[in-house]
Amino acid sequence: MTCVLIVEPDNVLARTYASALITARYEAFTARTAQSAIDAADEHAPDCIVLELQLPGHNGIEFLYELRSYAEWQHVPVILNTYTPRSEFVHMYDALTALGIVQVLYKPQATLAKLVRAVREVTAEAHEEKLEQNSNTSVAREAKAR
Repeated sequence: MTCVLIVEPDNVLARTYASALITARYEAFTARTAQSAIDAADEHAPDCIVLELQLPGHNGIEFLYELRSYAEWQHVPVILNTYTPRSEFVHMYDALTALGIVQVLYKPQATLAKLVRAVREVTAEAHEEKLEQNSNTSVAREAKAR
């Protein structure tokens, strides 16, 4: 089952998002802070992360820098689901892309259906990339064996 980590400081929103993803047949875990998100990622090995940037203590960008410092989490796709308007990201596009952010949802306009659709798209793409990497590894092994 595909595992999604939801990093959301609002307990009601976190439970609502988790419930929608569980209904859509995902395994969903929540964390309220950057540190608890690192701990949850370590425990559950998420296939995708849904992240609010405005967290207590360390913010979402600091969380991403920490997350990406671990080799096993460098390729986990991240969906921003935030109150921060898109206009705030205009000058940060390259940095956000480098941190593995693949979609941005603006909470006042994002529905639960949009969130589930974004997770579905992102995890499907990640699954396809894994299959392609495995295929390339198999081809390389076969070439060495010859």
